[in-house]
Amino acid sequence: MSIDTPVPPGSADARPSYPVDATNRVKRLHERGAYDHETVHAILDAATMCHVAYVVDGQPYCTPTLFWREGNRLYWHGSSASRMLRNQSDSQPVCVTVTHLDSLVLARCGFNHSADYRSVMAFGRARLLTDPAEKERALVMMVDRLFPDRSAHLRPSTRQEIKATSVVVMEIDKASAKVRAKGVADEDDDYALPIHAERVPISMVIGEPEPCPRLLPGVERPAHLAPYRAGRRLDEVLTDAHARSIG
Repeated sequence: MSIDTPVPPGSADARPSYPVDATNRVKRLHERGAYDHETVHAILDAATMCHVAYVVDGQPYCTPTLFWREGNRLYWHGSSASRMLRNQSDSQPVCVTVTHLDSLVLARCGFNHSADYRSVMAFGRARLLTDPAEKERALVMMVDRLFPDRSAHLRPSTRQEIKATSVVVMEIDKASAKVRAKGVADEDDDYALPIHAERVPISMVIGEPEPCPRLLPGVERPAHLAPYRAGRRLDEVLTDAHARSIG
């Protein structure tokens, strides 16, 4: 079953799923909701950035950041001086969200205008990685999750660079996916109206790579960057990269 056909709660499908309660249950248009690992993880793995929501002294914040998934854990990083990371060191509850916009939908009435999308909300408690070896491994994965095998070809990070970067890990306690992939959906009577309707597909597409102007003579583009070629969909490249680097 693909992510276009999410597994509803109570389905006979026996795949592993996240527990469902009032926190993560999809309430509006619940038929679009899914809680199985396969659907949730596929949406997460096709993204580079997430938004992390948390509360500090009663004030809500939502921070965009690069992230990656390993099993049922999410990782993200940032400056050691950032407010987000300073306040996520003691198992603070957070909500991590990811959204892919797949199309704009123009119907025959304003009410039925919509969008096709894939989204995830994941809940858990964030903590800083403090074990030096675990942190260094995570910083390698921060690069290799996007560009498999690239870290082996780079200058090693200095101790100061590692010290200046913090990594947060969150075990996914609960999660839900929500997917719309139906295109135009008008009222039956409205199809007889002389009004144009359409679906406008939208995707992030890789552009032509622009080499650094200060490359040394003879330095060629490495083979591990071949998937990042002009015209490919970014979500497809990221899904493949995750499978190669993490599995």
